[in-house]
Amino acid sequence: MQARSETHKRLYQSIGKLCYAIAAIDRSVKEQEIDALKQIVRKEWLSVDDFEDEFGTDAAYQMEVVFDWLLEHSPSATNCFKDFEDFKMEHQQLFKPKLSQLIMKTAESIAAAFANKNKSELVLLSELQLLLDKKHPN
Repeated sequence: MQARSETHKRLYQSIGKLCYAIAAIDRSVKEQEIDALKQIVRKEWLSVDDFEDEFGTDAAYQMEVVFDWLLEHSPSATNCFKDFEDFKMEHQQLFKPKLSQLIMKTAESIAAAFANKNKSELVLLSELQLLLDKKHPN
């Protein structure tokens, strides 16, 4: 069970990296994008599963924790997307259709939060959709 919990924690951390990538792809993270992430975590993600982190907090909050850390350290949005892609390909079995739909909904909410979606966000959203639709060969 511990290994499974750790994997789910890493899943949420990876989604946090993806959310940061979507918000930062245009080199500017807006307050509205941060608010959109927080709202969707509370509205949609907290009820996804019952996994908790080592502090007894819903593991879905790892999305916000990682996002905030990345916001402070300003890594490349492209590298963060690549980290999410690597995790997805390594743990393909976690990405059931319902989860993939929620990931896409979250990414689109963040991208649309400030003056709707710009060109760089649209490109990244298209790449995300292709990645989520992609099945990893076993």
